[in-house]
Amino acid sequence: MARYEMRKFVAPEFIFGIGARHRVGYYAQNMQARRVLIVTDPGVAAAGWLAELIENLDESGIQTTVFDALTPNPKDHEIMAGAAHYRAEGCDVIVALGGGSVIDCAKGIGIVSANGGDILDYEGVDRIPRPGPPLICIPTTAGTAADISQFAIINNTSKRYKIAIISKSVVPDVALVDPETTTTMPPYLTACTGLDALTHAIEAYVSTASSPVVDVHALAAIALVNAFLPTAIAEPDNVEAREQMALASLQAGLAFSNASLGAVHAMAHSLGGYLDMPHGESNALLLDHVIRFNYEASRDRYQRIGSMFGIDGSSERELTASIAALRERCGILGGLAARGVTRGTIEDLAPYAERDACIFTNPRRASLADIKTIYAEAL
Repeated sequence: MARYEMRKFVAPEFIFGIGARHRVGYYAQNMQARRVLIVTDPGVAAAGWLAELIENLDESGIQTTVFDALTPNPKDHEIMAGAAHYRAEGCDVIVALGGGSVIDCAKGIGIVSANGGDILDYEGVDRIPRPGPPLICIPTTAGTAADISQFAIINNTSKRYKIAIISKSVVPDVALVDPETTTTMPPYLTACTGLDALTHAIEAYVSTASSPVVDVHALAAIALVNAFLPTAIAEPDNVEAREQMALASLQAGLAFSNASLGAVHAMAHSLGGYLDMPHGESNALLLDHVIRFNYEASRDRYQRIGSMFGIDGSSERELTASIAALRERCGILGGLAARGVTRGTIEDLAPYAERDACIFTNPRRASLADIKTIYAEAL
């Protein structure tokens, strides 16, 4: 009979399905919101989702103000500007409408609004004394799962690396996961976010903090991404593919939020902070190389992942080839060198990756030298 280590499992309330976004007024009213800070970005506004959200909240008698002065890979100074906007406007609830960068920015605004100080003060695990204001998330991408996770990833601009803030305090109160909002993603963003979901699922499944509940969600997400991501890229208006990718993101998020991640994310956080690379792209370019490094430390689990790709009894070479083929099929070509990474850059990247919180649940201990080697192999 199996004996399992004790594990906790944290998840917010979420509504999944077409039309879920229209429940925002109901939840804001339940939170007794009077003035909502909407955190979004110009691309989401241009797609029409912001105007619809404001209308939904207005119909519920709730005032709104918008903060959209943020960029991909949210920066520390952007969070501080958002917190100042929150205070100046007398807000009491936050609604995040966007992808992972928007949602992480909203989480950061909530942290600073409730606790003061600088957002960089809260780097690490369980370092937030007071929970932030109520947070409702409406994701417009399918991959980051920031809308259900206990992670917030923020760019430390002076040191050029991403900090990880991990706490139950940053788990949103409600996630309204509406696949329809993802239909306006361009193909390359669909690819990057989809492969982010795949990386979440794989790293959670082989994490040293995995559990039977995590495993169910991780394996489901892997199968969904493999089956539906190419269709979502090729046919942006294919609602079934968009639904299945939104579900994959949700499942992968439930997995990694509770089992944490591994070396791929530790190294991708360093890349994203230093070069401002898209997070999902960074993961996609590193994933097969980290699997190669980890494989013998978690052979049975990687073979199970291989079965999700239709490779029974897979070898390391077969699995990494399948991952690389999926990445290329999704249009993410070349390596890190094509994105400006050099052997000199690696010397700056590796120390931050070695200290990232995600590295500690990687199935194989990765030394500084190991991390440098993996980066070099991904060039």
